[in-house]
Amino acid sequence: MHFGSHTNDDTYRRDELLLVISRSLEQLTLPELEALYYDMTTKNFIKDTI
Repeated sequence: MHFGSHTNDDTYRRDELLLVISRSLEQLTLPELEALYYDMTTKNFIKDTI
């Protein structure tokens, strides 16, 4: 596989995952979002606090 096509494949897959995740987030309740936020913060996936 050519390096450039690998990068394009990675970009496409990343965009696809972001779309699925963002659509799923829209369906979560406030308590579910808060739990997810807490989990992501403790794992350092979210570095900024609100």
